[in-house]
Amino acid sequence: MRLFFCLLILISLVHCTPKTSTPIVEEPLIEEVQEEPLGPCVTLDQLSPSEKDATETAYVLYKDLVKQKKYDEALPLWEKAFYTAPAATGNIRYQYDDGVAIYKHLYATTKDETEKLRFKDSIISIYDKRIECLGESAYVAGRKGFDLYYYLNPHSSEDEIFALFKEHIDGKGEGMEYFVINPFAKILYDKAVQGNIAKEEAGNYAMQVLSAVKKGKENCTKDCEAWQIVGDYAPPRLENLEGIKGLYPCSYFISKYYQEYLDNSDDCDVINTVLRKLRFAECDESMAEVQEILQVKKSKCYVAPPQESTLRQAYNAYEAGDFTTAVQKFEEYANSKDDIEKKAKYLLLIAKIYYGEIRNFPKARSYAEKAASIKGNWGEPYLLIGKLYASSGPLCGPGTGWDSQIVTWPAIDMFKKAKSIDPSAGAEADKWIATYAQYMPSKADIFQRNIQEGASFKVGCWINRNTTVRTAK
Repeated sequence: MRLFFCLLILISLVHCTPKTSTPIVEEPLIEEVQEEPLGPCVTLDQLSPSEKDATETAYVLYKDLVKQKKYDEALPLWEKAFYTAPAATGNIRYQYDDGVAIYKHLYATTKDETEKLRFKDSIISIYDKRIECLGESAYVAGRKGFDLYYYLNPHSSEDEIFALFKEHIDGKGEGMEYFVINPFAKILYDKAVQGNIAKEEAGNYAMQVLSAVKKGKENCTKDCEAWQIVGDYAPPRLENLEGIKGLYPCSYFISKYYQEYLDNSDDCDVINTVLRKLRFAECDESMAEVQEILQVKKSKCYVAPPQESTLRQAYNAYEAGDFTTAVQKFEEYANSKDDIEKKAKYLLLIAKIYYGEIRNFPKARSYAEKAASIKGNWGEPYLLIGKLYASSGPLCGPGTGWDSQIVTWPAIDMFKKAKSIDPSAGAEADKWIATYAQYMPSKADIFQRNIQEGASFKVGCWINRNTTVRTAK
């Protein structure tokens, strides 16, 4: 029996993956065997011979039941083993994971709210005991936050979960575990957009996450698939915070956009876009990078300024990176004009600013629709709306999978509308249709959900539009 008990040290649990609103990346549960006993808690060797035999037997029997997912039967044996010798041999950790797994099962299967709270408290106490016995408080905080977010969410507040993730990141820095990144990025994004976190704090954590993802993807050995999932979700979501002025520092924009300028130093659209972003970030114009772009703009992209007017004020604000003022002035100018072409042009420009710079997709759609309503048979506003929808995968879902794929349906609707009303938009519309058609759900995806191809379907999230079910070819 003791030989069997020793072999069990190398066994780890494999959890089932629940359905969640953010991509779940399971934390690893394979426990390393330490050469030396850890922590101050009671081990088997500290028990009397008879008590040691009984406790070892409880360890062996409960572990076998957990392997069979017979959690209810395993509980009393696990309690006997754990509460008698929580440190077991002194160099294993799986007993903590097993206890958490048992109580997560009990939590999921009971309908009694009081019991659910009790089981949650038991899970927290097991994690606290792990810290007492083994230390690793930052790592365990991440594990707690993960379970509260994905398994115990109805009985866990967002602030409670966020505090645990912050404790983990504060302790681990760029070495943060991959499994905390996606749920943390989701909460951080929501808090930043809602104004429930200081901009500097949000930017600091966002940059740590982005750096950790980059490092994890570059240096991964055994967890590369998990880091890829994280990389598909967290960076695009956090990059959408760029439109909040003061959240990211100048160094963030330099590191992200200066290379784009270097790669396209003859493209005035890129030059102007990068310069606006650096000015939005309040980068000092004496910086070498800013000076270089200014000189290239002056030599290659000079445009005579318009006469002093509301329109000139709008462009001045836009070029200075003051996007809020630019939007106000462009709208003021558009509203002052009876000329349909000019009114529509500047309303669409406002839509593009909300899309590309401010990153407010609902506002961008609203102004694109206004522009389209003023100027008939114009495909460009619908091309923009299509790109808004197609870009919403990380906002409306995990970045991959069903919730992120179905945004392609209304996007393609818009591209098709653009070409149907405006032949001049046909080439660009076809390009985007070909690009995003391959990312539509598969036939298996819609079959699993009992949905028929060609049926009407409403895509929620901020899009909130009816569309038609289609599948990738």
